Formats: sequence, C-alpha cells, structure tokens
Amino acid sequence: LEISSLSEKDILVLRLDLTDRGSHEAATNSVLKCFGKIDILINNGGRSQRSLFVDTNLDVYSAIIELNYLGTVSLTKHVLNHMIQRKKGKIVTVSSVMGIMGAPLASGYCASKHALQGFFNSLRTELTDYPEISIINICPGPVQSKIIQNVFTENLGKSIENSGDQSHKMPTDRCVRLTLVSTANDLKEAWISDHPYLAVCYLWQYAPTWAWWLMNKMGKRRIQNFKSGV
Repeated sequence: LEISSLSEKDILVLRLDLTDRGSHEAATNSVLKCFGKIDILINNGGRSQRSLFVDTNLDVYSAIIELNYLGTVSLTKHVLNHMIQRKKGKIVTVSSVMGIMGAPLASGYCASKHALQGFFNSLRTELTDYPEISIINICPGPVQSKIIQNVFTENLGKSIENSGDQSHKMPTDRCVRLTLVSTANDLKEAWISDHPYLAVCYLWQYAPTWAWWLMNKMGKRRIQNFKSGV
C-alpha cells in the first residue's frame, strides 16, 4: 500500500493450510467473491528436509507428500475449474532444482518436487484445448529464505539445530524478479539458480552419468558435514 497505487479494497489476505484440503474450495470461492476472477495462482507452499532416509520415520515422508504435493494439487484443482470456465489463467508452481535431480539428505523433498514436475507437465498436455491457460514450473536453486529453519528432520516433532550460513545463496528479491519475468513470458519451465548449482542442472539434463559421479562425490562430503553438525 505504501509503494503502489493499490488501495485496501485491492488486497485480500486469507489464512490457508495446504494440508486442510477441505478448506480449499471455500478459500477459492472467497477470492472469487471478492475479485470476481483469478488470473494467476502461484503455488509457493512447502517444506524441505534434512535427514538420512535410514534414520527417518515414514510419517515424515507422508507429511512431505501431503503438504508439498497433495496440498498443491488440491488447491490447483479448485482454481483450475474457474480458469477453465474463463478459458484463461496462469498456474505457477514453485518446484525446485531438486525436482530435476536427486540429492542426499532430501530424498522425501526431492520425491515431492519430482511428483509436482510430473503432475504439472502432464496437466499441461491435458489443457491443449485451452491455449490461454499457462502451466509454469519454477525450479529455484538455493535461495535465501527461512526454508532451512523449517525443514523436516527424521521425526515430525524435531527441528533442525543448525541452519548454517545462507549468504552464498541467491537473494530472495532476485529469485522473485526472475520468477515474475518467467511468468510474464509464459515459460513452461525456468531454472533459477547461480553457478555452480545451475551447471549441475545441465549435467543432470545432458550428461547424467557425469552428474551421478559428481553427486556421489559432493553427497559424501555433505553427509559427513551433516553428521558433524556443520
């Protein structure tokens, strides 16, 4: 409100729990009642993970899928019904570079992002009769945020003890700007990351054998650091 020409009537804030799927239809209807239409849905809710699979309770994997994947699919379903009626709209999903590669200590998170990639790439092909409905997947690399402080660990009730240094990651405002540019230009998929993480994405895409070799080297060190509390 302080930096734009918007007024209070132009803004509606709704509390939303992605895991409470029964509330998603009512939330969608509240937005439609207020504004009459939904032009863009940005799916940006989720939690990451820091734990080894062998140490992690299966309830954690269930919670990751429920939040990161099924919650997103549920909200998308209700909003998409409206966009199909209008024959217009954009659905932007913040996936991750972990949706196109694998990484140690994040097997459940990677699985949920792979699921999102598969779902939205499939959904895009189901909407060929609606060329003005865009399905856009955003795959950020490491970004400065509170995602590390809120990660899943080996048990649902346990939080991470050391979130580590965040200064080497992409600033949040740059990631947001690149996401908006990707959305405005209807890119089907955008990898938003600095090097060397972006280079690893290209390796996974075009030279997977080299990528597996490199990830084994990097992963071993990452696991050692994790066990040492770094």
